[in-house]
Amino acid sequence: MKKALMILLAASIVGAGATPVKAGVSEKKKSVAANKKSPRVAAQFKSGNKVVRAKSPLRLASMDDARHLALQSSAVLVQDQATGAILYEKNPNAVLPIASITKLMTAMVVLDAAPDLHETLVIGEDDVDLVKGTRSRLKVGTHLEREEMLRLALMSSENRAASALSRHYPGGREAFVAAMNQKAQALGLTDTRFHDATGLTAANVSSPRDLAKMVDAAHQYPLIREFSTTSEGEFSIAGRSQQFRNTNTLVKSPTWEIGLSKTGYINEAGKCLVMQAWLNNKPTIIVLLDSWGKMTRIGDANRIKRWVESASLARPTAG
Repeated sequence: MKKALMILLAASIVGAGATPVKAGVSEKKKSVAANKKSPRVAAQFKSGNKVVRAKSPLRLASMDDARHLALQSSAVLVQDQATGAILYEKNPNAVLPIASITKLMTAMVVLDAAPDLHETLVIGEDDVDLVKGTRSRLKVGTHLEREEMLRLALMSSENRAASALSRHYPGGREAFVAAMNQKAQALGLTDTRFHDATGLTAANVSSPRDLAKMVDAAHQYPLIREFSTTSEGEFSIAGRSQQFRNTNTLVKSPTWEIGLSKTGYINEAGKCLVMQAWLNNKPTIIVLLDSWGKMTRIGDANRIKRWVESASLARPTAG
């Protein structure tokens, strides 16, 4: 009798609002399904290979605010670079073509070889794009120093410059691509594969989570930071001075403080953009993949900036 009364009492307490210790299997499935359907704002920090839940929730934005961001990119990741905290993610593990985002890895492999940056390289027939048929102002026979090729590859996403850099690598282009994949493996980029140095092939793929790591690694190189954020520059091409501009218009915006930038586009990849930028005086990594429309990736970046900055105004109140 006493045992029955105790069971009834426990049931009434749960029914009145107490939380059971374990959720049922069906409830867990619903929770997992809900997380897959919507972007997630996480208060998590990386500690080695582990992800540790922060003791205090990030005061960045409510879940509802994040859901109303309405980003046009199909795969997104926003991360606090200093702590590793993931502020926002949408399809973070989607493996997609990355187009010219590839050139960040190209630049790292070039610089890792510690080459003579003032050595003159020549654009050859092998550097002409036969995959997509893209044009270039770097005519066959153009002579430029390796440093100038690197600047053009990062700033203006010059495919022939990136191709020439890989062709003039010790062991040639095949050795260069092998070094790209070895570097990816060393950085723990499990979703990333490279088949060329330009990104013109859709076989160059990665995920937002991997690209956040790649941006963080590339940001450690002073020349990559400098060249990828230079808004424009003059180059002597075949005896004539020519002006080249950055493919990311945000680098010259007075409202942005960008420490690294790279755009990308081929049909299979859509519009892509990765950046390291300072938001609310904090270093932040932004990855935007597969965005369609001329300005949608720029629009997404601006929406993220406004979201982070407005949400940061929320602070715990003393009670």
